[in-house]
Amino acid sequence: MSGRVLMPLLRRDLLLAFRRRAELIQPLVFLLVVISLFPLGVGPGPQLLAQIAVGVIWIAALLATVLTLENLFRSDFEDGSLEQLVLSGQPLVKIALAKVGAHWLVTGLPIVLLAPLLALWMNLSTTGIPVLIVSLLLGTPTLALLGAIASALTVSVRRGGQLLSLLVFPLYVPILILASSAVGAAVDGLPYEGQLGLLGAGFILALTLAPWAIAAALKLSLE
Repeated sequence: MSGRVLMPLLRRDLLLAFRRRAELIQPLVFLLVVISLFPLGVGPGPQLLAQIAVGVIWIAALLATVLTLENLFRSDFEDGSLEQLVLSGQPLVKIALAKVGAHWLVTGLPIVLLAPLLALWMNLSTTGIPVLIVSLLLGTPTLALLGAIASALTVSVRRGGQLLSLLVFPLYVPILILASSAVGAAVDGLPYEGQLGLLGAGFILALTLAPWAIAAALKLSLE
């Protein structure tokens, strides 16, 4: 599949996402609501908020990502365009990569851009904010790639959201632990490069292997 075909597919998915504005802003609204409610629930103490800030932001980002996964291939599956893409003769691996890329641009990237404001709201130390942003830049694409595998496996299952959640949460736990550990180490003045290195390695591994798994899962779901 040449770039002349890949880029139109990416633009198509982005255009469709912006047309469905309600679905587009839903994860961001969810993220903001979760972050806003935590200080009300645990108290506004600056020290307590600073201690839980990283975990709260990352858990909210993880849940916001899961919230959108069910619709990643669903609309294309229901209107038959997914089957047409599979039968088009174009490499399904690159089709999957384009769809995941569009998904991250409308879901993951806004979370990354909002992260500094959310971190300040949660009183996170300024030394931890850059590491938080880097961890989200490495972690959210990995979440999208791994989640897309589960989304492809459950695309033909009615109300497959619960099954999808069961599939992805065990895969997401190591990313959550590494990201929280990296930011916590940065705040405490400890080395954090190892955790970020593992996040980067996980992203590269997911970027290399996940599109093939997504393609195989889509073929299996369409059979």
